[in-house]
Amino acid sequence: MTDRIRGALAPVLTPFNNRLEPDTERFIAHCRWLVDKGAGLAVFGTNSEAASLSVDERIALTDELLAAGIPPRKLMPGTGACAVSDAVTLSRHAVKNGAAGVLMLPPFYFKNVPDAGLFAYYSEVIERIGDDRLKVYLYHIPQFTAAPITLNLIEMLRKRYPETVVGAKDSSGDWENTRAMIDHFAADGFDVFPASESLLTKGLSSGAAGCISATVNMNPHGTVQLYEGWNSPQGEALQVNADVIRKVFQSAPMIPAMKRVVVEFSGHASWSTVRPPLTALGSATTASLLGQLRQADFTMSGYPRAT
Repeated sequence: MTDRIRGALAPVLTPFNNRLEPDTERFIAHCRWLVDKGAGLAVFGTNSEAASLSVDERIALTDELLAAGIPPRKLMPGTGACAVSDAVTLSRHAVKNGAAGVLMLPPFYFKNVPDAGLFAYYSEVIERIGDDRLKVYLYHIPQFTAAPITLNLIEMLRKRYPETVVGAKDSSGDWENTRAMIDHFAADGFDVFPASESLLTKGLSSGAAGCISATVNMNPHGTVQLYEGWNSPQGEALQVNADVIRKVFQSAPMIPAMKRVVVEFSGHASWSTVRPPLTALGSATTASLLGQLRQADFTMSGYPRAT
């Protein structure tokens, strides 16, 4: 389908104020900057601290984005939850408001459940919503969930819901698994997104739909350029540049590191705030991170500054 969301998507960072409440103004500004740079918005992903956000908070933030004029077709909200009813509420809200799709974690408390149990979970959500507009992207991140999205599970879901279960994000870090997803399902209209721009050239040459990567938050323009130009004469250089930035952020705890860098370019000190159990970046790690980024000539061009 040509109207599906593709390209470089950011699991959007969620800013908090000093009372640990979502900072709506900063959130909208960050999303607008990402969209202006050509990125899509996988709001409420892992790097959004989504597991620390309530259902009501996610819905309220989505409503604020839409009211601010962010195009709903740029949105792939994370809607997975341990409770089926929460996943239904979040997914139904996304569908009603015209989101391009939903990125749905499996339930992640009970470990090592069989494919049949995960199939029952996804099926229950899909059946309760009962809307042909629902487009589900499965979220494979077994190192956090211990509930892997196996090829067998994808096949089961595709057989029952071929027009609803339309893609996956592979955050396993295992290229062979990503390639297997692409090889088995991409030709049949199933969109696979690796979770790092470091796999973007390799993924796109194999049939991936783009990437959903934490560091799109930091380097949206460069990642979009890579997505659009990976097969051009500049493609290799674009990949190298994206890899350099990615590796710097991977050298530190990624969520507090990205938030601390936004402080530098926005002038808003509250951007460094994370919700417990995460902790803000320490001074030594911050100094090392900023030094590496200066050496890489990193910038967040056009980022909105504090007034």
